[in-house]
Amino acid sequence: MQRNRARVREQIVHLFLISAARRTALGVMAFITATTFALVVSSAPQSESGQPNANQQPAGTDWQAVAQALGKAGSMQPGDVYKVSLPRSDLNVTVNGIKLKPALALGSWVAFKKMGEMTMVMGDLVLTEDEVTSVLTKLQAGGVEETALHNHVLHESPRVMYMHIHAMGDAVKIAQAIHDALALSKTPFAASAPSSNPTPDLGIETKQLDQALAQSGKLNGVVYQFSIARAENIMDNGMEVPASMGLATAINFQPTGSGKAAITGDFVLVGSEVNPVIKALRDNGIEVTALHSHMLTETPRLFFMHFWANDDVRKLARGLRTALDRMNIARQP
Repeated sequence: MQRNRARVREQIVHLFLISAARRTALGVMAFITATTFALVVSSAPQSESGQPNANQQPAGTDWQAVAQALGKAGSMQPGDVYKVSLPRSDLNVTVNGIKLKPALALGSWVAFKKMGEMTMVMGDLVLTEDEVTSVLTKLQAGGVEETALHNHVLHESPRVMYMHIHAMGDAVKIAQAIHDALALSKTPFAASAPSSNPTPDLGIETKQLDQALAQSGKLNGVVYQFSIARAENIMDNGMEVPASMGLATAINFQPTGSGKAAITGDFVLVGSEVNPVIKALRDNGIEVTALHSHMLTETPRLFFMHFWANDDVRKLARGLRTALDRMNIARQP
């Protein structure tokens, strides 16, 4: 009897050891599987929310082929945007006797943003009236869409029009199509000569101007410029569009002597901000010269309000600040 009991105990112990070994092996396999999965997920590109981002642009994208196709090199801007400036330095445009510098109101540009396997392209082309139809027709033939065509200023001579464009696809092919269209205009592709007067006399220190607008500006030739992003994200067909692709409020100062400056640019507004900003500008002697769209399918819907004045710099700065205070802009620390 005792011998049988001992044999039973041995069998029970043997079965327990086999079961424990199996459980240990399964646990090790589960741990290895979970660890491998975690490593794979953590190695995938992540968005700010921590989720894998299929549209994240690879680091070090080579834009040389785009520059060659377009005919001019650009530079990287915030948001991984490659932007090419094409100022109309060939034009001699005046407004009420003031000659416009290209950086004030005659700056064509094209911006490229990688979106997964494709590239989004947006731009604003400065054209004379007799260039509009031929350029537009050539762009259409190359698959580049037009999203707006309008004025930006008033009383200019000669008349100037602004054509906003949009395309999605192969960046090099789009750049070539834009080049071929602009070749039908007199748009210069050569680099602009440096300004002979790099320090503008605005009648006010630029640091004081920064303080007045609560923003940081930068010098472009003799024009002092501000680019002010909106606080909310702008989406187009489900894709976020960076402010550097033409969605930032632009304010430009060109000195005209005796402490005065000509100002122009455009405020980027949602519908509820349009009339409060108009009132702020008019209360401060600043003209509203155009109000229109630049895009077709953006969210939220945006309106672009262009303006003009030639007056005391301090007065203009106060008026512009009043308008900015009516908007949902990204505040600088």
